[in-house]
Amino acid sequence: MILFSDLDGTLLDHDDYRWQAAGPALAKLKAANIPLVLNSSKTMPEIRALREELGNNDPFIVENGAAVVVPPHALGNAEEEVVNFGATRERVLEVLGAQRKKGARFRGFADMSTDELAAQTGLDPAAAGRAKERLGTEPLIWQGSEQELAEFEAALSAEDLRLVAGGRFLHAMGIFDKADGARFLLNKYKEQYREQYGDGPVLAIALGDSPNDQQMLESADIPVVIRGVKSEEVQLPSAKHAIRSLKPGPEGWNECVLNLLFEYGY
Repeated sequence: MILFSDLDGTLLDHDDYRWQAAGPALAKLKAANIPLVLNSSKTMPEIRALREELGNNDPFIVENGAAVVVPPHALGNAEEEVVNFGATRERVLEVLGAQRKKGARFRGFADMSTDELAAQTGLDPAAAGRAKERLGTEPLIWQGSEQELAEFEAALSAEDLRLVAGGRFLHAMGIFDKADGARFLLNKYKEQYREQYGDGPVLAIALGDSPNDQQMLESADIPVVIRGVKSEEVQLPSAKHAIRSLKPGPEGWNECVLNLLFEYGY
């Protein structure tokens, strides 16, 4: 078994970013030695800080699939490995700058000071600073009309970029998503499991709360939609053992993970 989990609104509370309500399930995962891969729109420095809090040593996926980070001694690695997918942030900012000159109205993280971003997100200034250190995506607040937004999306698409709705922001990014990183790691884990345990199946569970989790959820054996601000917009794959939580955020995460661990004999 391996878990892929979104953070904001899923493992972390949407309003205060706390994970403590999921403590019992996190402890049980650790005791059972089940990998928990954090898969989020957050940046590498942000997820590093959270992993330290959680005592998590597993690989992780940053910025909606912009890169996979495999830490030293995980999956047989001697040194940290960073695998990039899609466009760089420099390319994303270049295209956004060109669209702004043509009249697109938005405010992105690159336009905001650390204090302004802290005010927008509720993060403390240090955490807001970590959120600005990006590899391949640019979160933004759209300030134009719906019609202009449609035109903006079409213009990004013509440049091989896309716009993905997260819990708080729109994310301008290349043609990749959270599922790309999840598939990459799942193949790595399957190789490792085959060496250790033979050819038994590896059960992939994915947890998320918003449309930018859709592909990750669809690629899992068990998709779990955590109740949240945009969770009703997420479509559950009908052919799978799909679950919707009753409670929001880390409370719902905790309940669903504990139920699944019980169901599968952990």
